Amino acid sequence: MNKNEAVAGIAGAGVGTRVVWSGEQGQHPYNATQTPIVVSAAYGYQDIDAWYDVAQGKLPGYIYSRMSNPTVATLEAKLCGLEQSESAVAFSSGMAAISAVLHTFLANGKRVVSTRDSYGGTNKIFEEFLPRMGVQVCLCDTLDTAALEREIAAGCDLLYLETPTNPTLKVLDIRRLSAAAHKVGALVVADNTFATPLNQNPLALGVDVVVHSATKFLSGHGDVLGGVVCGAEHLMAQVRHYREINGASLDPFSAYLIIRGIKTLALRLRQQQASAQALAEYLCNEPLVETVNYPGLPQHAGHAIAKAQMRGFGAIVSFVLKGGMDTVARLLPRLEYAHRAGNLGAVETIYGPARTTSHVENTLEERQALGISEGLVRISVGIEDTDDLLADLAQACAAVRAELARQADPHCGAEEAGRPIQQQA
Repeated sequence: MNKNEAVAGIAGAGVGTRVVWSGEQGQHPYNATQTPIVVSAAYGYQDIDAWYDVAQGKLPGYIYSRMSNPTVATLEAKLCGLEQSESAVAFSSGMAAISAVLHTFLANGKRVVSTRDSYGGTNKIFEEFLPRMGVQVCLCDTLDTAALEREIAAGCDLLYLETPTNPTLKVLDIRRLSAAAHKVGALVVADNTFATPLNQNPLALGVDVVVHSATKFLSGHGDVLGGVVCGAEHLMAQVRHYREINGASLDPFSAYLIIRGIKTLALRLRQQQASAQALAEYLCNEPLVETVNYPGLPQHAGHAIAKAQMRGFGAIVSFVLKGGMDTVARLLPRLEYAHRAGNLGAVETIYGPARTTSHVENTLEERQALGISEGLVRISVGIEDTDDLLADLAQACAAVRAELARQADPHCGAEEAGRPIQQQA
């Protein structure tokens, strides 16, 4: 079987098969069944002419691990199989990947259009770093598709999408916005971290470049940093050149951990999404909760679009607590099956407010301008049993309700205050 036949074969396989075998159908060195960790910084050649040809890309091979590495190359091939892309480039973190893409394709005088409530680190690039380069940045209300289309038509070199958004779980119409961008010759970039390649393939919807924080669901175990960019080879060659010179390359051991994590992605996501749906439905009827954000809820503003462009609704839920940070500080310490941490996508459930997770880089005023409430909590749902996660959240909420009731009226005992809600941010 030649390489093209192998790629065609794996593309037609189910997702559970592709996460295991994509990028690894060939024989590993020493007949190993797992991808070897190649830690060599450099690769030697006896034939000077062959060495030069490899360095020039005329022959396959490796020169220096900042440029390319066999273990990292396997990870890149695996992502190509999952995102159905021609090429991929791995980075030392998700933000390194996002930064590289934006700095590769934007320069003085260029104009980028995006949305206001993207991930906090990405927003900082838009608000702080790109303007220093002379890049014009236009950030629109996330759900105002007409405004986005008007700004794209007014002049756009790069459209940056994040869907679902972090942490408000808003959903953008990828196909519609990509079509608008391509009409004016703009490049379209999409962050697919929350959806993962199993739930959404932006390239098939018109996007040109896909970015992932591999730290999250791809690795799935909260023990490694990484990022990956996927797209056509002529675009990835430019991104790869940027990485080679700027140096944010992924190390081989991290690449190995991400490869290992991806192999269980389909199994993990199946359980995580089932629990996420159950937790979101519970929160809709929790008196402490003001709003619930999850695309799997029929009342979610982007539910119909999510159904059309995604195969699953993901494993992230966010909600806004009445009483803001005071209620957050009461609730989170009472949870037993949860980390309180600034990460997501791991096998363990993780809770955290936006001000210490997704938008920790932003000031209170900046978060308010972005529509990020101080009472917003993000749940990254783990692989624990659904009933245990539900019971844990229920007991924590009940304890907070009782405490608040006692403070409001010392004679009321454990009487609960508030009424169920059925709202969607």
